Amino acid sequence: MHDVIISGGGPTGMMLAAELRLHGVDVLVLERDAEPSRAVRSLGLHPRSIEILDQRGILDRFLAEGTRYPGTTGHFAGIIPPKPVPLDTAHDYILGLPQPVTDRLSTERALELGAALRRGNGLVGLEQDEDGVTVELDDGERLGARWLVGCDGGRSTVRKILGIGFPGEPAQTEWILGEIQVTLPADEVAAIADEVRKTHRGFGIGPVSDGFFRAVAPADAPADERLATPTIEEFRARLERFAGTDFGAHSPRWLSRFTDATRLAERYRVGRVLIAGDAAHVHPPLGGQGLNLGIQDAFNLGWKLAAEVAGWAPADLLDSYATERRPVAVDVLTLSRAQSVLLSPEPGPQAVRRLFSELMRFDDVARFLGERIASTGIRYDVGYTRAETDDGSLLGRRLRDLSLSTTGRLFPLLHDGRGLLLDQTGTHSMVGWEDRIDHVVDTSEDLDVPAVLLRPDGHVVWLADDRESLTPALHRWFGEPTH
Repeated sequence: MHDVIISGGGPTGMMLAAELRLHGVDVLVLERDAEPSRAVRSLGLHPRSIEILDQRGILDRFLAEGTRYPGTTGHFAGIIPPKPVPLDTAHDYILGLPQPVTDRLSTERALELGAALRRGNGLVGLEQDEDGVTVELDDGERLGARWLVGCDGGRSTVRKILGIGFPGEPAQTEWILGEIQVTLPADEVAAIADEVRKTHRGFGIGPVSDGFFRAVAPADAPADERLATPTIEEFRARLERFAGTDFGAHSPRWLSRFTDATRLAERYRVGRVLIAGDAAHVHPPLGGQGLNLGIQDAFNLGWKLAAEVAGWAPADLLDSYATERRPVAVDVLTLSRAQSVLLSPEPGPQAVRRLFSELMRFDDVARFLGERIASTGIRYDVGYTRAETDDGSLLGRRLRDLSLSTTGRLFPLLHDGRGLLLDQTGTHSMVGWEDRIDHVVDTSEDLDVPAVLLRPDGHVVWLADDRESLTPALHRWFGEPTH
C-alpha cells in the first residue's frame, strides 16, 4: 500500500510528487501516456512559479534552459502597459520555457527525490473507504493507497468517477495549434502574420526551433469536449482562411486544439481523494496561467497532505487546500475569460479593449493586473491572531525573497519544505515543533516586524513579538507539539 497515488504525470502531478517526497511520503505517479508529450501547450513560467522553484532550490536548472523576458508580466490580452510596473518579487520576469522542457525537469526532480513513476498505466476506476483508496488500472491491476490525487487534466477520470460537478461556460471559440514546417521565407511569414493580427488577434505564426514554426488559428466552430486531433489538411485550411496562404505548411511535429471553455470543479476533495490542476479547473489559455495555476495548486497541497500522512496535521488543515486555492482559480478563470473576449474582432469587445488600453496607463491598474497574472498578490485567509501593534499587511501573503544579514537570503532556508520562524529578536523558541519548523535568528533591512512564521509554502501565518499570539498560530498550522 502506497501513502499517495497521483493520477497524472504532468507538471502538477510531478510538482506534487516532489513536495510529498521532501517529507518522506511514499508516492506512486500513474501516467497514461507511454511517452512524454511533445506538444508545447505552455510557453513559460510566471513570477510566483519561478519563486516556488527558487524556494525549493531547483530554479537554476530551469533558468539554464529558458529565456528571461523582464517587464512582461503586466501584459493583458496582448495590451502592453506604456511602461513596465515592477512587481514585489526578485523574479519580475516571464521565463520562456516550452512545456516539454518543464515536464522533463519536473519529472527529473520528483524521481531524484524518490517518487515512483509508471508510464503507460492509466486509472480507470477507484473505490475508497475510511482507511484508503483502491485504484484499478487499464490493464486490470489494482493498487492500494492511503490517498489519491487526480492531476489528470481537464477530462479528469478521477473527477468524473467521484461525480464532482464541473459547471461553467461552454466553448464559444476554438483554435488549432501546432508546430509545423513551412516553405515561405521567414521574413515573408512574419510580414503576413503582422498584417493578419491587425484584425484577428487570435491568429499567430512564428519560428520556434529546428526550422519549425508555431502557429495558431481559429477553427470552424467551438467543440467543448472534442477529442479528435486536427489534421494537417484542416490546419492548412484554417491558415488559408485567415492569412490567404497556408504558408506551405507541412511535416507537423504535433497538432492540437483548444477552446475558451471555462469550468470549475464544485469540490476539490471527496473523502480520501483530491483533485488539482486542470482536473479542478479549465479556462482559455490567454495569459498562460494554466500550467502555473496547477504548479501552485500542488505547492499548496503538498505539505498539507504530507502532514496528514505523517499524522500531525490539524483537523482542518487539508481542507484549507480547497478553501485557499478554489478562490484563486475563480480569479484566474475571470481573467482568462476576459482576455478571450478582448481578442474578439467584434465592435463591442474592441471598444472595451480600447478602454483597457487607456486604463493600463495608470500604474495602479497595471500593477493590479500584473499581480493577478503573476500570482504574487495572492492573500490567503490564514485565520490569525493579530498582535495589537501589527497592521497585518503581510499576513496571509507569501514573503518575497529577503536579503538576510547572516544567512544571505530567505529562499534557501525553505529548500527542505519545512516551516520557518524568522526571528529578528532571538527571543523565541520552537521547542515541541523542531521536527516541523526551522528557527532562524537573523535580521533583514527589508522586514519591519520582529518575527515572522512561514508555512512550508512561504506564506506568512504570524508576525509579532509575543509568545502568546505565536502559540495559537503554531497549533493552527503545525499541529500539536511533540512535548
